[in-house]
Amino acid sequence: QRTPIPKMLAACLLRRAILTVPWVFLVALLVSEPVRADQEAGTAIPAESRPCVDCHAFEFMQRALQDLKKTAYNLDTR
Repeated sequence: QRTPIPKMLAACLLRRAILTVPWVFLVALLVSEPVRADQEAGTAIPAESRPCVDCHAFEFMQRALQDLKKTAYNLDTR
């Protein structure tokens, strides 16, 4: 059989819980990312449809290579 919690301990635990809950709430507010005013709900592009950084780098390198080929061809034709 369980022993009853002394009233002093119960009051201390209750007081600690009452003081802890606002701190947890405050920390959660500070840690969470605030929503900017220009960011409307539902307009964000999902991550699945956004190109990754590697894809951007690959596309950039492809365009740079095409520009180099065009430049080389123009120099050869002169």
